[in-house]
Amino acid sequence: MANEILEKVNFSENVVKLIIRSPYIAKSRKAGHFVIIRADAAGERIPLTIAGSDPEQGTIMLVVQRVGVSSAKLCDMKVGDTILDIVGPLGEATKVHKVGTILACGGGVGVAPMLPIVEAFKKAGNRVVTILAARNKDLIILEDEMRLHSDELIIMTDDGSYGQKGLVTDGMKAVIQREKIDESIIIGPAIMMKFASLTTKEFNIPTQASLNTIMVDGTGMCGACRVSVGGQTKFVCVDGPEFDAHQVDFDEMIERLGAYKTQEKVAYEAHEHECKRKH
Repeated sequence: MANEILEKVNFSENVVKLIIRSPYIAKSRKAGHFVIIRADAAGERIPLTIAGSDPEQGTIMLVVQRVGVSSAKLCDMKVGDTILDIVGPLGEATKVHKVGTILACGGGVGVAPMLPIVEAFKKAGNRVVTILAARNKDLIILEDEMRLHSDELIIMTDDGSYGQKGLVTDGMKAVIQREKIDESIIIGPAIMMKFASLTTKEFNIPTQASLNTIMVDGTGMCGACRVSVGGQTKFVCVDGPEFDAHQVDFDEMIERLGAYKTQEKVAYEAHEHECKRKH
């Protein structure tokens, strides 16, 4: 059955991996593409970047973080459940080419959309150095999969509980200072991408950033994903989700990301209250 959840893995209390039957999307998706999902008839449409696919099995992989009502519904679904709607692949695919050495930096759940990009750059004949960063060991995801497609994998944790202690930028500087980096791609929380971008700009390294975290509607109609890139207004869902990181106004993006925090919190608390009442 299309849209059926075939496998579910809990990476942590609030992050899950879902393997979903979606044969048409599995065959046509490319690195960087996303889908729009609606868990049930009462659910919102939410965009999620495709973390991988198996065309032969007809499945796609999604990683979902519980942050609001709609993502909570997805996280609470079980193997055998069917997601109401999945539309895609959408967005512009990653511009993959052979350039030399790639520095791929993923923070938190940003590692999920980074995985197919790393895989694609490696298949294109590049040397790929990958940095995974998180607050602690429990929040590092897809380590084995990333290691499989990377020439070198570096892990950074804020508290030093795994890998090296430090921020993603600490790991980036160490790599940049020891070897020539031809291009970088960064995906993670907006604040992480801001400082990672400033790091590569200092060394004149061309850098792409995926701004998927700001998408809402996914079709360009709601306008919530407006960002300023090189002084021009762009819509992440139709013009991206990847842009020249050195041209992105991250301060504006960070401010926009906080625009609906209060409403999201109220809606989530109401959802949790209703779930407890039913059970």
